[in-house]
Amino acid sequence: MEKQYWKGLEELNNDPEFVRLKNNEFYELLPVKESDHKPETTRRDFLKYMGFGIAAASLAACEAPVKKAIPYLIKPEEITPGVPNYYASTFFDGYDYASILVKTREGRPIKVEGNELSSVNNTGTNARTQASILGLYDEGRIQNPLIKEKVSDWKTIDAEVTSKLTEIAAKQGNIRILSSTIISPSTKKVIADFTTKFPTTKHIQYDAISHFGMIKANKLTFGKAALPNYSFDKANCIVGFECDFIGNWISPVQYARQYAQTRKISSDKKNMSQHIQFESNLSLTGSNADIRYKIQVNEHGAALVALYNILASKAGAASLGTASTSVDQAIAKTAESLWGSRGKSLVVSGSNDVNHQVIVNGINQLLGNYGSTIDLSRQSNLRQGNDEEMNELMTELKEGKVAALIIYNSNPVYTLADGEAFAAALGKVELSVAIGTHKDETASRCQYLCPDHHYLESWNDAEPIAGHYSSCQPTIRPLYNTRQGQTSLLIWAGNATSDFHDYMQVNWSNLLSGSSKTWQNFIQDGVFEAPATAESVSFNDSELINAAIASLVKKQGAGLVLYEMTAMGNGIQANNPWLLELPDPITRLTWDNFFAVSIAYAKQQGLVQGNIIEVKSGNKTIKGPVLIQPGLANNTIAVSYGFGRTQAGKAGNGIGINSYPFAIFSEGTFQNLISGVEISKTIEDNYSFAGVQTHHTLMGRNHDILKETTLTEWIKDPASGNTYEEITTYQGKVRAAQADLWATPKQPGHDKPNHLWGMVIDLNACIGCGACVVACTAENNVPVVGKDEISRSREMHWMRIDRYYSSDADPKTNHDKKDYAAMEIPSDSPQVLFQPMMCQHCNHAPCETVCPVAATTHSSEGLNMMAYNRCVGTRYCENNCPYKVRRFNWFKYFDNDQFDYNMNNPVGKLQLNPDVIVRSRGVMEKCSLCVQRIQAGKLQAKKEGRPVEDGEIKTACAQACPTNAIVFGDYLNSESQASRMKDDPRSYVVLEHLNTQPNVYYQVKVRNV
Repeated sequence: MEKQYWKGLEELNNDPEFVRLKNNEFYELLPVKESDHKPETTRRDFLKYMGFGIAAASLAACEAPVKKAIPYLIKPEEITPGVPNYYASTFFDGYDYASILVKTREGRPIKVEGNELSSVNNTGTNARTQASILGLYDEGRIQNPLIKEKVSDWKTIDAEVTSKLTEIAAKQGNIRILSSTIISPSTKKVIADFTTKFPTTKHIQYDAISHFGMIKANKLTFGKAALPNYSFDKANCIVGFECDFIGNWISPVQYARQYAQTRKISSDKKNMSQHIQFESNLSLTGSNADIRYKIQVNEHGAALVALYNILASKAGAASLGTASTSVDQAIAKTAESLWGSRGKSLVVSGSNDVNHQVIVNGINQLLGNYGSTIDLSRQSNLRQGNDEEMNELMTELKEGKVAALIIYNSNPVYTLADGEAFAAALGKVELSVAIGTHKDETASRCQYLCPDHHYLESWNDAEPIAGHYSSCQPTIRPLYNTRQGQTSLLIWAGNATSDFHDYMQVNWSNLLSGSSKTWQNFIQDGVFEAPATAESVSFNDSELINAAIASLVKKQGAGLVLYEMTAMGNGIQANNPWLLELPDPITRLTWDNFFAVSIAYAKQQGLVQGNIIEVKSGNKTIKGPVLIQPGLANNTIAVSYGFGRTQAGKAGNGIGINSYPFAIFSEGTFQNLISGVEISKTIEDNYSFAGVQTHHTLMGRNHDILKETTLTEWIKDPASGNTYEEITTYQGKVRAAQADLWATPKQPGHDKPNHLWGMVIDLNACIGCGACVVACTAENNVPVVGKDEISRSREMHWMRIDRYYSSDADPKTNHDKKDYAAMEIPSDSPQVLFQPMMCQHCNHAPCETVCPVAATTHSSEGLNMMAYNRCVGTRYCENNCPYKVRRFNWFKYFDNDQFDYNMNNPVGKLQLNPDVIVRSRGVMEKCSLCVQRIQAGKLQAKKEGRPVEDGEIKTACAQACPTNAIVFGDYLNSESQASRMKDDPRSYVVLEHLNTQPNVYYQVKVRNV
């Protein structure tokens, strides 16, 4: 049966809202009144409205902001106006890591990119890394040191804190430093020196989203309390259990890059990994799997034991007891695939249950994966939080045994399950100090608030993987009266070297001794890799039986999955409007989180989308809206971390549900998979979400938009799946491009003598993470419009990632949205496909022919260009664009209190890219293929007297992509990567039958099933 594609339940069920969007190009209705179903508006009034509207749009388009230029009296030596400078640095906020290059203009950091010299993340980044630059210009940062919420100065704070610490140490009072994971060797040395000065000090590392279950399991089975370093690029078979390893898990950019290497295929590489996923929630990783099985939360442990038992029988090892699940056949098939890839396979679990992780270690040991796809000798340092020590600290605080508590880059009042109890216990502490960038839920309850530099204002170093180092250097002078946290600790400890830069340089002179690299080399390159040291570890199977017994215990009731949303993560960047406005890859919703449930479970509980429910786990009850989500396991509720902040800042306060109270401490860890949950429906009014799922609908023309095949079929025929529609002409049936009214022998069409810029997107490599969308926002000054405008179909992103579900059942038979049984058939466990969509830069562009003022034209290099000053806002181009990629400025989004985001304050505007104009009200805009980068690359090549080299120019989206799914280049250069990919049999253009002849190509999705 031919596959059916659908964007969401609205399209699946012909929801009235979807039908409206399908049949009407524009959301807004004419401003007319109706009486007895007869319009009162006369033809004259209608023309009057239209005439006024066009005149108003014309006047609005003529408005332009006044710009003032102030010349340098003495120009800094390193700055040439109009020419960017780049500095190697490191982004790590206790959660995400990336070695980066920071682009600055006239002393202002405006963009971050991945550092190609890094073997960890290479050029890739994720959405949160891209958005982190906006945090530098957040007016919500603490701007001065505070004592009991009153502005003070550093001299006073240093004197008081030092005096109190000395006094507490003299009477042997307990001093505690609580931080998120620290991967900086120099910072750890600072803390060690502080502990030497004050011997009663203990340092506790605590991660908001814990991975201590893995750390403890490795201690039990290998004697080493650490996270291993995984090599997904060496695995032929990858099996995940509730593990979002390409979206959020430990080092997602690194793993996504490795994963994509095993998914890309070509005429020279025909092997492809197989990815199998078992999960309750529909994760980003699960949506990219070749084969995905749904399991309930209380089956997670049993499924792992069942898989171990089958592999043990093949290896001649003892089983761990009888395990039965609803997916036994799937487990058996998976075991066969894994056994056939021994030594080149990988099994990972996102559970924070120690027992589950012990079983996973046993499975990987049976498969011979240690030393191949799993390396414990070069462990990952990105998650070092110790849940047991954090729980012990909580007990000490409650009992009044802590005299001084220094909280560094951590927010336990918000992230702990019992955050309010922590806040109450904090009041018993004699000295409480918060070092951080924001006056958050925890910092606001401390006596002393010591504002830390933003990472772009800081010196630092990092060791994300043992032996892999990266540097961090300031790229701008501190915007506020802040000071680096390490410097504060050095001063309070009375260290002879109180400046952290000097301290770090001395430390690195020791670390680099014997190396050919100097301190200057390390700072300039941004990375350093020490020789690997061999370390042997042996597996201890004595814990397997006890772990299996504990894993096979099933609790009754619904299951709750706590997960990380791709944009928001753990919530540390909750005040970042770029991330709040980034649509979630799976649900396509913005500015919210929710309780997601399956369609069958919604029917069972009598729920419809938007109902407000109460979810109870133990003694915790949280209220929030329901989202009905295809692909979830039955009897399962999923809710993301990172929302529900009360003191994040003006953008992030009061957004969504705080789910951290559900992450209770049990069996030695903070749990993320919870059984025995109860729900109840409230009588409150339904909640409205703001999503982009069915905006810009493509009218059901999916047969010419999405193309996919299987690996087996592709090996037989490289053009498999790349079908196309033929047009009947007087010469017979031909492809659309051959029936060309634009090009004739006398008029050959657009002449492109020098370059033909284009882009090819490999759907096998695109994982839908959204890094490209945020990178485009940062590069091209795309405004944030907020939840209300998005609900009106007015989002402004130049680039979107369409998410399609596919199934063999025909959704046209399921028109009644209340017929949940019929809906469950195609949406029970749909396959998912992501497709980045931006302006296709058509050679036969429908938008160009309808613009009455020639505001959109075609360049001699294949670009569809916009002249903003010429645009009068008729929106004819938007109406005529079959790809729905044009955006209209309904309002002036800068200097407008109705859109109080980064463009509405002088500090936030410092991030704006001066190479791209900020558009005014009444103007149409869209993707330009980063024409400013193209021009810069051409000018650089011209100055050096050479042609533009392939790969020298990259669009923002292509450069940010962690999987290198997007390739930009010159089609006229037959040797360019883009040209070779365009000519591949897998490549196609979207809506080919319209003969718009886009310069953006896609490659057929291939599944290894």
